[in-house]
Amino acid sequence: MIQKLFPLDKNYILRQAQSVLEEELIDRMIFELKRSYTSLYNPLRLMDATYAQILDTFDFPRDRVRMIYRQLCGIYRFKHGDNQLEMLFDGRTHLEKFQEDWSAALVGYVNELGIYEQYVKTMLRMTILFDSDSRAEWAENHCKAFINQHFDLKVVKRHGELRLKVG
Repeated sequence: MIQKLFPLDKNYILRQAQSVLEEELIDRMIFELKRSYTSLYNPLRLMDATYAQILDTFDFPRDRVRMIYRQLCGIYRFKHGDNQLEMLFDGRTHLEKFQEDWSAALVGYVNELGIYEQYVKTMLRMTILFDSDSRAEWAENHCKAFINQHFDLKVVKRHGELRLKVG
């Protein structure tokens, strides 16, 4: 069950599209993370042990990235939460359109965040350069806080509900 992050979080087709694409887009997030690392820290692509590890690692704990993915899903629904369906004349279903729109938006978000060292370092610590649960949890919390700050949002917990608010 997907948690409602704000009172009008009712675009169920968009939620379904985000849920269907979760695993595929988590892989895309890691691909873009590797590209961001390369452009920030190794633009000449000189091979050293750390860079080789980053490029060659495909097996990592996915749960922490899943939390970041779901946070970005909620932010997208908050910013594009209109649940009024538009008329489509190209033969696609609304689910297919939302999947396309969400995929493009997520790649844009990740590329936008990927220019910041703080995002790249924390994402690497909790995924590819994972070494312990405590460090990964610390990195996840810092990454969430950075993302909320970047998108100028606050997460407020009241009566057991999480709510997004524009800061």
